[in-house]
Amino acid sequence: MMLAICPRAELLARWRKAFPEGRVLATIPRAPLTVAPSQLWLHADGIADPDLGRRVAALVAVCPGVPVVVISTAPNQYRALLALEAGASGFCHALAAPELMQQVATVVAHGGLWVGPELMKRMLGAVTARLDQGGGGSVADLSRLTPRERAVATEVSRGATNKEAARTLGITERTVKAHLAAVFEKFGVRDRLELVIALRDPLAAPARSVA
Repeated sequence: MMLAICPRAELLARWRKAFPEGRVLATIPRAPLTVAPSQLWLHADGIADPDLGRRVAALVAVCPGVPVVVISTAPNQYRALLALEAGASGFCHALAAPELMQQVATVVAHGGLWVGPELMKRMLGAVTARLDQGGGGSVADLSRLTPRERAVATEVSRGATNKEAARTLGITERTVKAHLAAVFEKFGVRDRLELVIALRDPLAAPARSVA
């Protein structure tokens, strides 16, 4: 069962088309639900930035292990990061096509993260300066990487594909994949988006020991 949290059900027209069997609640439950939903979708319009993370965290606490997706009619990078860092598995436009919402649901149901291609590219680019400068609070974290791993991470953070990174660095695509896998392992992340979050907030993804 899909469950949406929204004070005005009429704002969920697209969501209802995507999940006609879904239920809608006006507010976040204060106690664990008797029957846990398969996913929780939070309509974030009207929720101030300082409160968004707390609302997402409250949903995660009410239904541990249940993916949370945040939707908004004005999605942006900052609010997406707030939601993801608080435990959300996805962030997308509230007016997205029902078919796209179904795709989002499939991705997060399998343990993935979703923010959409355009927002993903902007989020990846947001850490470029941090990687290039290697300064501030990120020095210790980036010191885990070899020079080549940092170069690969920098290219990927700009939104480059593995093939584009290989061409820029003069190495094979297979070598890029190997270095990127090592970067993911050192930061304890699974994909590019989780790497962005880990670089923005090192506490969000503790490093794993690497033999």
